[in-house]
Amino acid sequence: MHSAEGTWDLIMSTPVGRIGATVELIRRDGVLTGTARGQGEEVPLTDLVADGDRLTWKQAVTKPLRLNLAFAVTIDGDTLTGTSRAGRLPASRVTGERRAPTAEE
Repeated sequence: MHSAEGTWDLIMSTPVGRIGATVELIRRDGVLTGTARGQGEEVPLTDLVADGDRLTWKQAVTKPLRLNLAFAVTIDGDTLTGTSRAGRLPASRVTGERRAPTAEE
């Protein structure tokens, strides 16, 4: 099993181009919580579920469009791959790398 905790730099290959985002995952009192930052906004992750090396979550964004996104990724060490889906639109490929911990962490 791979830990999902940490700061992840994601790239989503969407129909409107590549979009970058940062996802921060923290375990508090045994519960995994998260926040996504990108396109000038910060949003909480909802329905966050870690099952072995698979991680799923949902998030709402307003930029570049108002969308409800559903992510399903697989973690392998410090990389992840998977998809992001916005409603009935085709799934977009997602890749990511975990940042190395900094001295403050």
